[in-house]
Amino acid sequence: MIRLYTLTSSLHGEMMADAAAEPFVQGIETALGERFLFRGADFSDYGSAGATDLIYVRTGGTEGLFKQVFCPDGGVAVIPGGKPVRLLTSGESNSLAASMEILSFLRLHGLQGEILHGTADDIAKRLQGAVPCPDASFHRKLGQSRLLAGEHYGIIGRPSDWLISSDVDPSKAAEVLGAELIDIDIEELVSLWKESAPAAAESNAAATTATAASASASATARVAAAPGDAAKASASFGLKLLNVPKFGRPISGEAFEMAVRVYESLCKLVDKYHLSGLTLRCFDLLSAIGTTGCLALSLLNSRGFVATCEGDVPAMLTMAVSRKVAGTPGFQVNLSRIEGDDLLFAHCTVPIDIVEDYCYDTHFESGIGVAIHGEFRTGPFTLFKIGARLQEFVAEDVFLTANQYENRLCRTQVHILAPGLPSYLLSDPLGNHHVLIPGHHARAIAEALLACHQ
Repeated sequence: MIRLYTLTSSLHGEMMADAAAEPFVQGIETALGERFLFRGADFSDYGSAGATDLIYVRTGGTEGLFKQVFCPDGGVAVIPGGKPVRLLTSGESNSLAASMEILSFLRLHGLQGEILHGTADDIAKRLQGAVPCPDASFHRKLGQSRLLAGEHYGIIGRPSDWLISSDVDPSKAAEVLGAELIDIDIEELVSLWKESAPAAAESNAAATTATAASASASATARVAAAPGDAAKASASFGLKLLNVPKFGRPISGEAFEMAVRVYESLCKLVDKYHLSGLTLRCFDLLSAIGTTGCLALSLLNSRGFVATCEGDVPAMLTMAVSRKVAGTPGFQVNLSRIEGDDLLFAHCTVPIDIVEDYCYDTHFESGIGVAIHGEFRTGPFTLFKIGARLQEFVAEDVFLTANQYENRLCRTQVHILAPGLPSYLLSDPLGNHHVLIPGHHARAIAEALLACHQ
C-alpha cells in the first residue's frame, strides 16, 4: 500500500482539482497495478507503519508548506518514521523545481530523500525498487576568491517563504566572495512605485486610458534614459510594442506602464544604495501594487546589473560571479522536466539582451503583470549555481538544443542537453534555481572560484 500526500500552492489555480483525477497520477497507478491511498494535505499518519509514503509536490511555492509540516516550530526538521522522504514530481507547474529545493533542505539538515520523476513506468519501477535512486556529485569546493570585493548587493524583502534551503550568512558572503549584502525593506520599493504614479501618468497621457502602443512607446524612451548611475551600464535600447499573449490575459497599456514603473523604482534603489545587483521578493508585489517584477528584472539584467526574483540570494551571487567571468548575469531558471539527458528549464525574467527575439506574456503563476517569452540561439551554454552555504558550486558546460512555448510553465522555456547532470539534479541539487549562461564558461568559472587554492 502506498499513501499519497499532496502539497499544492494556492497560487496555482489550475491544480486545485483532486489529485486522484490527474492523468499523471492515474498513469502511475496503472503502471503499478494498484491504487494509491490518497491522504491529500493530511499528514497526521505520515511515517506510521504499514505503508510506503509518497509526497506528491504538485506545484511550485510548496516548499514552505513542507517546512510547516515537518518543522512546525521552525527548528530542525523531523521526519516521522525516520525513512528517506520520497518526492513525486510532474513536468508541470514548477513541481520539479520545488522538489529540488525541498531535497536540498533535507540534505542541509542531514536527512535523506529522493526525487521520483519521469514517465509513469519509470516512477513505478522506482517505487517497486527495480531502479535505484541516482547518485552522482558534480559539486566543487568554493574557495575564498573574494571575486565580488567592494560590491554591494541589495536584498529587497526577505527571501520568499518557499526558498527553504537558500539562506545565506552575510558574513560568509563577505568572507568568501567579498560581497556586502544590504537588507532593504520592500516597503521602500512600494513607496517609490506609488510616488511615481502621477509622473508616469503625465508622461503617458493618463496611463489608465493609454493604448498598448502608446504605453510601450513611452516606456521605450524612459527605459533608455534610466536615472543616475543605471544609465551608464549599457547603451540605450528600446522595447518592443505590446503583443497579444499566447497563453496569458491581454496586457493593457496601464498594465505595461505599471510594470515599467517597477523598473524605474528599482533603478532609484540601485542609485541610492550604490548596488551592483539585487534580489527582489517579487511575489509580494502581486498584492501590494497589483503587478510583477518580471519585466523590471529582465531590463536590469539587460543593462549589466544583477537582478534575481523571489529574494533568491544564492542565485544573485551566482549571477554576480557570472557577470564578472562571462560578462553577463545569465538567465535564472527553474528546472521543469527531465527526459533522459534533456533538461527543460523555464522562467519569466529572461534578459532581453541575450535572446534573439522575444514577446510579452503575463506572469505564469499569477496571470498578471508583464513577463518575457524569449527565444535563444541554440548552441553552447553553461549551467552554474553556487550553494547557499557558500562552500560548493556546480558549473558544467551544456548545450541549448531548442526553445519551446507551452502553457502551465514559466514563459521562457529552453531545452538543455546535459549528459550526466540529471543524476545531480535528482539526487543532490544545490537548491532550486540555477543560472544558464550563453557560451561555455565552466572552466573559467572554476578557475575564478578556486583561485585561492592555486
